[in-house]
This record gives sequence, C-alpha cells and structure tokens, in this order.
Amino acid sequence: MRGLLRQPVLWVTLGAVLVAGTFLVVAANEDEPRPAQGSEATPAADLGTEVRRFAAGLDDDAPYRPPGSAERRRLLSALRALEAGEPAHAADEARELGYTVRTGVDEKTGRPFGLAVNPADERGWGWYLVDLSAPVRLAIEVPHPGSDLHTEEIGLALYQAVPGSVLAVAGTHRRVGDDAGDVAHRTDSMFHAVAGEFAERGLPQVQLHGFHDDNLPDADVVVSPGAGDAGDTVRRVAEGIDDEDFQVCRSWRRDCGRLEGTTNEQGRDADRQDTPFVHVEISRSVRDDHDAWSSLVRAMAESGLGKD
Repeated sequence: MRGLLRQPVLWVTLGAVLVAGTFLVVAANEDEPRPAQGSEATPAADLGTEVRRFAAGLDDDAPYRPPGSAERRRLLSALRALEAGEPAHAADEARELGYTVRTGVDEKTGRPFGLAVNPADERGWGWYLVDLSAPVRLAIEVPHPGSDLHTEEIGLALYQAVPGSVLAVAGTHRRVGDDAGDVAHRTDSMFHAVAGEFAERGLPQVQLHGFHDDNLPDADVVVSPGAGDAGDTVRRVAEGIDDEDFQVCRSWRRDCGRLEGTTNEQGRDADRQDTPFVHVEISRSVRDDHDAWSSLVRAMAESGLGKD
C-alpha cells in the first residue's frame, strides 16, 4: 500500500523537476546572444584572422577604380538590409558589385554579425562588419589598413568592446593609383559613401590612424575632432585615454603637427552634418604593443562611445 501511495508523489516530483529544468534552460538561453537569421549552422568565426588576412592582401600597386554613384547607392542598400537582418536581400543587392555577404557568430564575443567583403580586383571597395546583436550606435573606421599597421586589429577590438558597432575597413592600400586609394582624403570612394551614411544618421564616428614616433615624440596618441569643434564625445575619449597613462595630444589645446585630421573628408562631412567625429592617431610604439593598444581600446570603449 505504501508503495502505491508513493507513486503519485514520485511522478509529481519528477514532473516538477522536468518543468524546473526546462525553465532553467530557457532562462539561460534568454541571456545568450542569438545568432543572426541564416547563421544558426555557421561555426563561430575568427574575425581577427579574417581582418588581418584582408589587410595583408592590400598592395600599393593593385588596380583600382572608384565606384560610380549607382554602385555606391547599391552597397548602401545592401548594408541597410544586412543591418535589418535580411542577409539574403543584402546578398542580392551586393552581388553585382562582386561582394560576398554572410552572417555568422563572432568567436570572441559570441555576438551575431553580418559581413560584406569586396573581391580582390579593381573594386577595392572595403570590408564592412555589422554587429547584429543590438541597434547600431557607433561607427568605427579604418581608412588605411595594412599601411597604418595594426589599425584594422585595433578597429576590430573596439568593435568587439562596444556592442552595436559597425566597422568599416577600406579596401585599398592608401598609395594605390597615385593616392586614389587614400579614402580619408577622397570623396569618390565607397568608404566615404558609407561614412556619409553614418553621418546622416547621426552616428558618432571614430576613425583610427597611425603615425611614426618621430613625427610627434612627446605623444602616444593624438585626439582631434577633425574639421569640427571639440564636443563632449571627443573630449571624453581624450580624457579616458589620458586616464590610462597615455601621453595624449589634444588638438584643441595645442599644436599636434600634421596629425590633427583637419583635411579628413569624413571629418568634414561629419562637421557639415553636425555629428560627432573622433580622429585618433596612434604612435607606432603603441600599435606594436598588443597590451598597450588593448588598454587604449578599453579606454575608448569605457568613455561612453555610442551612448550620446
């Protein structure tokens, strides 16, 4: 009799355990980043290796032609679709431009991403990475990958440190085509078109550059607003970097030589659009030291970028 009486109790207990276990699994999954549509079966991607390989493949004697206006509009449409979680539409839009579009999960952060990469031909139009885990709130730009050594790695690290970022990496060496590939000083590039879209949307932009130590021996980092005035965003970034014991040259306080970015075309456009633009020049010594530039990235991320 006692055995028969125990059976209902046993089944109730087992049922409670199963329900509780199911709840715990669901609750745990709610806290994990969800993969982008179409990326569930994609293995985690090593984006660091990918961006380094991309930058290493840029040659200063490669063929290059600037995109036409219709081509620029098509890529912008593709990137909007990618951000909206429509990778198939993005791929259709970008296919005629030679772009490969895919979604996946970042191995380091576990966050879903969308990526558009240009082919290795005369259409050196860039590498564009969108974080799909949160609404886009910060644009990170690397105009001279490979040439300004390690800036592509620093840009990716900042992207990974700030959820809701988009990373734009130029697709040419800066000296291609008699400097036609120097996208920081051109308005006919795909990179500039994408940056212009950021400015129109009011997204703060951080653009990363590198300088030789001899060009400004008493500074590790130069921070400036480019062609505009130093607003709250650029000042916070400078203060955060300063707090990490870097020697910071602030362009609004002193002469930082030819490292102030006042002729930067993306900075000029951001000034016209009245959106924040932070021009960051990093010394070779800092860029060659992984621990040093990791501290720099942490300082920029903790300065509140994208939270204005």
